[in-house]
Amino acid sequence: MIKLDIINEVVNRTSITKTKAEMAVETVFESMKKALARGDRIELRGFGVFNVKPRKTGIGRNPRTGAEVSIPPGKAVRFKPGKELQSLP
Repeated sequence: MIKLDIINEVVNRTSITKTKAEMAVETVFESMKKALARGDRIELRGFGVFNVKPRKTGIGRNPRTGAEVSIPPGKAVRFKPGKELQSLP
């Protein structure tokens, strides 16, 4: 499923215009991105939880040359599915 499929589903279920549905979906995704950038936790009941976790520094290897490469610290978005999502057949 891609973003366009979500937009089309919103149009089909709500009978609003495609332009307004696209704006609504974009607004939701943008607000989620901003919240995660601030380090906030996003909890969608019945779906799951998105949060930002620090990523460890470390030493990696270039597979081609075998040279060591330092991996800088960073942040990674993690998703933990909710109970309803986990129980899908």
